[in-house]
Amino acid sequence: MIKHIHRYILKQFLRTFCITFFAAIFILVMQFMFRYVDDLVGKGVGVAVLGEFFFYAALSVVPLALPLSILLGSLMTFGNLGERLELLAMKAAGISLFKIMRSLIILIAMVSYGSFYFANHILPYTQVKMWGLLFSIREASPELDIPQGAFYDGITGRNIYVETK
Repeated sequence: MIKHIHRYILKQFLRTFCITFFAAIFILVMQFMFRYVDDLVGKGVGVAVLGEFFFYAALSVVPLALPLSILLGSLMTFGNLGERLELLAMKAAGISLFKIMRSLIILIAMVSYGSFYFANHILPYTQVKMWGLLFSIREASPELDIPQGAFYDGITGRNIYVETK
């Protein structure tokens, strides 16, 4: 039976966890996009393909964002409880710290099981789809990769010099 105190702590934690999780996903996807912006820009790729690529990129950074958001969410939750003296009131009422954290421990155990399942079953599929899509986008318009005023050996068996495009 879940008590009111556990429901309150879970509500406080889930609010901060969701905010930090989506913020971490956004930051990690933007970092990923800055790395591959040269391969995406100017290729004439449709919005649907870019949306699919962003979706797969977001799914591939979930294992990086999840521990970060769990840590930040729990620190912010118990920091806010301590700042508002609610943690002190719970301790003064005779509730042990383990009993206060029990609901979060159970929730994090379930999240870790879900993360394990995600990393074993869903992540390999998304990685294959994302990298395949990236290579397809790279090859969509390969003439943009040829540098101007330099030798180019990207075509197998050929070495060409492009003075101007």
